[in-house]
Amino acid sequence: MENKKILIFPACHIIMPSTSNRRAAFFLAAEEYVASSLPQDNYFFSWILNPTVVLGRNQRINQEVNLDFCQTEKIDVIRRRSGGGCIFADNGNIMFSLITGTGAVEPIFAAYAQNVAHSLQCLGADVYVSGRNDIMLNGHGKICGNAFYHSANRNIVHGTMLYDTNTRLMKGALRPDLEKLKSAGVKSVRKRIGLLKDTISCHIEDLRTHLIHSLTNRSITLTEKDVKKIETIESEYYKKEFLYGRHNSSLLICSDRIEGCGKIEIRFDLSGNMINAVELSGDFFEWNDSLTVFQETFSGIEFSPASIKEAIRNNCPEKSIRGLSQESLIALLTPDKLESTNYQPYTN
Repeated sequence: MENKKILIFPACHIIMPSTSNRRAAFFLAAEEYVASSLPQDNYFFSWILNPTVVLGRNQRINQEVNLDFCQTEKIDVIRRRSGGGCIFADNGNIMFSLITGTGAVEPIFAAYAQNVAHSLQCLGADVYVSGRNDIMLNGHGKICGNAFYHSANRNIVHGTMLYDTNTRLMKGALRPDLEKLKSAGVKSVRKRIGLLKDTISCHIEDLRTHLIHSLTNRSITLTEKDVKKIETIESEYYKKEFLYGRHNSSLLICSDRIEGCGKIEIRFDLSGNMINAVELSGDFFEWNDSLTVFQETFSGIEFSPASIKEAIRNNCPEKSIRGLSQESLIALLTPDKLESTNYQPYTN
């Protein structure tokens, strides 16, 4: 383990032009750019975000994130290319990126976690590495979660450190795996995490500076030309097929009998969280071709309460069915009326 630490740390610190108000995708893209464009070395940089949820590569967005809450609270939602679980970050968190050369991932991953833990211990934090290289604050909970993936001939490790956080936004934005919480012997997201501000006295920017000094001994500054190239990579993260389309299509069924209208059953074929197609059935009477109207209303939009309501109010599909009101149609699409196949809709 010591040899691996010597090979990886101290690393080269990446300095960027101003990154205020940059979204998580920019920094994830920066990892890719460093991995593909800079000379062989071990590179490290840190970043701080506005409220953001970052999904793991293979997670279902509706199972992990309350999208309606995030939209209301203006919380950004991004998917990363590495595996692992969903995390919430805000300006009380420090995010880290480490880009290394080729080699076995496990020793690199372990060396990263051990070095970060040692840096915190030097400040008096009672921390230790646990499980899949998480960093735990003794008696308080998890303060660092880390993930990794391969990129061409490089390895990329990244993580988040909880100094402080808005727990209301965290609890509202995330949908934790209840079985995972149960197996960990905790009842909520907040009880599973620890906050460094409770045990060390330094400010978050001082902590960030300390970690950079502990883990690096040289630096390289990216240029505005580099930033433009990073922004090109960044744009790929905003494509809906990347954010929502990691999984095969699934079927969501909304069905109810509405007084004065009859039985209505709407089937949404979903790819991730996007509506691919709509089917309509029931014993209602039509004023015109209701299936075409519903398909034109809902196909291609995000399946979220806000998007559904906006589509209904803009297109008035209820007018194609006798006795169906706008309020009844919106009520039909509430979570308690939904059944799913290989899909879990979010609830408020």
